[in-house]
Amino acid sequence: MRALIITAGSRGDVVPFTGLGRRLQEAGHEVVVAAHAGFAGLVGGCGLGFRAVPGDPQGLIRDWARAGSREEVRALTRAYADGIGDGVARAVESGVDVLLTAFGPAPLARAAGEALGIPVIGTYLVPSVPTGEFSLPNARGEAGADREGNLAVGREVVRRAEAVFEGAATRLRARFGLPAEAPSAGSGVRPVFHGFSPSVLPRPADWPSWVGAAGYWWPARPDGWQPPAELVDFLRAGPPPVFIGFGSMAVGEGERLGELVAGAVERAGVRAVVQAGWADLDAFGTDILAVGDVPHDWLFPRTAAVVHHAGAGTTAAALRAGVPAVPVPVMADQPFWAARLCELGVAPRALPFADLTAEALATAITDSLTDPSYGRRAADLARAIATEDGAAPLLAHLGRVTAG
Repeated sequence: MRALIITAGSRGDVVPFTGLGRRLQEAGHEVVVAAHAGFAGLVGGCGLGFRAVPGDPQGLIRDWARAGSREEVRALTRAYADGIGDGVARAVESGVDVLLTAFGPAPLARAAGEALGIPVIGTYLVPSVPTGEFSLPNARGEAGADREGNLAVGREVVRRAEAVFEGAATRLRARFGLPAEAPSAGSGVRPVFHGFSPSVLPRPADWPSWVGAAGYWWPARPDGWQPPAELVDFLRAGPPPVFIGFGSMAVGEGERLGELVAGAVERAGVRAVVQAGWADLDAFGTDILAVGDVPHDWLFPRTAAVVHHAGAGTTAAALRAGVPAVPVPVMADQPFWAARLCELGVAPRALPFADLTAEALATAITDSLTDPSYGRRAADLARAIATEDGAAPLLAHLGRVTAG
């Protein structure tokens, strides 16, 4: 079966699908990932096919920050969504039997699936189906006071997400010759498999039967990857360091963050590996090593704690490593996962990025390392996660589709 995985966004929106794609490939499926051109090397290095989708998410974040009005932000977002729609149309031209889609571009995938007459399966990294048990991520500070309130918030989150791609989906339908009066909505995709651990966030009991929490899809390592010698030497030279990185967040704030992080590391009296990310974070100090992209599954188990932006993928990798966390959420789903880490007892507190100081970060790092309960709970969760196979439910479903 020829499977096309459609995703868009930052590195965290792509790397889980390298692992899922590898598993599909090992099961005999032909796998192609459609993502932004900057990820061609990452995807191809994992042995998967690749189709480039227009758009520069890092540039989009920078342009959003520079925009002078809401209308300019909307225009930038509209152009970004249209580019993804064009990329989806081109990606399916070479032939495909099934579409797997991330939550964001799901309306585009649904339009393509309808045009081609092929199944569309939701492969979502964050909870994206309304539930009465909690408010969905991306709720923008809204909170449901009760079950009905949570459901209402969830429906609004989904509505806003679909609105981003509504125009692009309408144009894609016209390109495929589909009737315009039936716009494609991502909420019509089914079944949906969520790529997060039920040990971390149990599947809500009120989700429909076609919605599941499969378990994490772990990123694949590029073929032949080896850790940088400088990093290996640093790890050997002293006690396990703290990892500090903000992923795709804080574009253009590298210098300010570098000074803040260096101050926090000195106050906490720890060693640190600092990852540049999209912020170009570069902290200096005798006990600090700055690195580029390093597979989290290799690095995190060698650390004492992980300071991160609480994106879904980094959150998962830190939990898998069984080390305490210090979440510093910025936007989108990050406040949701940061709160969840605190509820699970693996993090002392969340530090919202907008309020971050060297003093607050140093104190949180110290607390995460000196209170053994965080490490114990993290180790317990890591053992539970290790028993799960997030790809298995999806593979079983594809087997039924193939047999049918």
